[in-house]
This record gives sequence, structure tokens and C-alpha cells, in this order.
Amino acid sequence: MNDQTLEMTYQPLCKGASSAAFANHPGYWRMFQEDALTIGIFLPLRFYQGDMEVLSGQTDLVQRIDDYGFAATWVRDVPLYDTRFGDAGQVFDPFTYLAYLAARTRRVALATGSAIFSLRHPIDLAKAAATIDTLSGGRLVMGIASGDRAVEFPAYGLQHENRGDRFAQTVDHVRQLLRPGRHAITTPLGSMADVELLPQPATGRIPLMVTGSSRQSLDWIAEQADGWLTYPESTQNVLGPRRLASKIQAWRNLIPDGGFRPHITNEWLDLVEQPDHPRTPINGGYVLRTGRNGLIELLREWNDAGVNHAALGIQFSQRPAAEVIQELAEYVLPLFPANQEVAPLTQKW
Repeated sequence: MNDQTLEMTYQPLCKGASSAAFANHPGYWRMFQEDALTIGIFLPLRFYQGDMEVLSGQTDLVQRIDDYGFAATWVRDVPLYDTRFGDAGQVFDPFTYLAYLAARTRRVALATGSAIFSLRHPIDLAKAAATIDTLSGGRLVMGIASGDRAVEFPAYGLQHENRGDRFAQTVDHVRQLLRPGRHAITTPLGSMADVELLPQPATGRIPLMVTGSSRQSLDWIAEQADGWLTYPESTQNVLGPRRLASKIQAWRNLIPDGGFRPHITNEWLDLVEQPDHPRTPINGGYVLRTGRNGLIELLREWNDAGVNHAALGIQFSQRPAAEVIQELAEYVLPLFPANQEVAPLTQKW
């Protein structure tokens, strides 16, 4: 995520939508309810450090995440592994892997955190997103971003400094492609006439959650984003959630129609066995070491701050991933349940 802002010279045609536009979208409603918070799990469950074996059995654990009733599972989009950055991310291509997970799960929302819209062509993005959304029965929710790994942009033949403009243009182009029927599309990234993208999203739209600023102004995010994904501020005490609350309120005050749009945040956890272990920042504040009671306290503070979904990464936990997931499911998830009102569409492909 990038907290810089950039005023846009290109004015998108399509705008973000409040919750009424996603009334029948199963993934959206599983994750987001006004004045409530749900929980998702970030993948990978263990970081790649030179050996793919670390990901062995991960999909079996994703099936448990689905069975336990978590709201979402999140995949990251890191096309190239830059050892200087020190984090290979998801390793698997996010869209290919989400299609695989769609076939291995039944209810859990499938979320990108975040798809790098500045690197990919909008036709390819829209085609992949609509395909996964259709195959999963409407479970795709897209976190989207402008990208923060500078080495990837020249590899694609792109200028890193232009990523803000390209991000806004791609958001507009993707939304136009995902509209039903044939229509002409003209954006700086391509012009087409009398075309139609197939398949169409399962319920008509796919939620696009802007990550950080993605080099846009707060006014742009309020107008264009279907939701907002930001870093959480400090998580060691209530002061960080209070600062986050002010940021969320400032954004919601700018939403043109005043309707509900969800806010999402995330944290990397080292969940220890002692339930009352205090909330302690480690790794320079990048990771929170805590017992489950400290985590529950933090989630309640986020709920009070206006956060609607918490994406938890357990890559830094010293305990086995299966053990951490089970403890979260047994003691934390019942306090922050997923919404069950809108079931995934039943389709036989």
C-alpha cells in the first residue's frame, strides 16, 4: 500500500457503488455488514524461503478455513520475486490459484489483496475476474492497488512513476468491460467498438476495494472505490484504532451518496499459546505478537473504529498453521461471524 496522493488528470467514467449494488453478491455479503466486523485469513500460511515444500498442504487448510466459517481467504499478487524486497508473496498466480480454490471450497469469499491494476491490461483483468466470480458462484472480492515493487514495472515495460494514472484508467476500463451487453469503450489503455466481455460477473458486478491511496486523492477513493483497504495504524494499544477511526470517518464523510461502503484492514500475527499474552509489536512493528484475548480486544477496537473486515496473516506465527487456525475458529471467530444471508450461487460448470 502507498499513502501518497496524486490528483488525476484523467476522469474515469464509472464510479464506485454502495452496498445496494451488491445486494445479491455472495462474497460481498459474507464479508461486509454495516456496524459489524468479520475475519479472513491471508495466504500463504507460511512464507516461501527458497523451498516450495513450505506450501504443501496449504489447500487442505484453506478447506478447513471454509468449513470453520471464516468470511474470506486472501491471496496476494506478486508477479516477480525480488530478493531485496524479502517477500515472495503468494508465489502462485493469484487468479489461477483462486480458480483452483474456488473448486476446493464452498462458501468462503475469495479475495485479492491486492491485484496490481497498474501492471496488467484491463481486458485480462476483467476476463480473469469474471471467470473466477462465475465459477465460484459470486464469491470474488477484489482488493486492487497501484503497486509498490518498483522492480516489476520496467519488467513490464512500464514507468513506475506513471502507476497512479494507469491505475485509475484501468479501474475505469475494467468496470466498463464488466457491464452487460455490447458497447464502445474508449480509455487511454485501449479503444474498442461493439464488443462484449464473456462471461459476465455472476451477479452483475465485482466489488473493487482500493488499497491505501493507490496514488489517488481521498476524494477519488470516496467517489470511485466500492470499499477501502488500509494499513491498520499501530495495533499494540487502543491509540492506533482511534487514529484509524478518524481516517475511516474522513473517507466516509466524502462518499457522494452517503451510503455504506466497507473498510478493511489487516495485521500479521504471531499468535502465542498463552491467551493473556499482551499485545506486543515485533519485527519493527510489522508483526503483532499476542494471545487470543489481546487479539479479541484489538478486533473489538477495530469494530468500534468502523472496520468491517480484518484480514489476518499468520505467516509469522511460530506455532503450526493448523493449530493457529483451529484456535481462531474456536475462540475468536464466534465473536465475529461471517454473514450467512446470501449463499453462493449453485451452478454446475
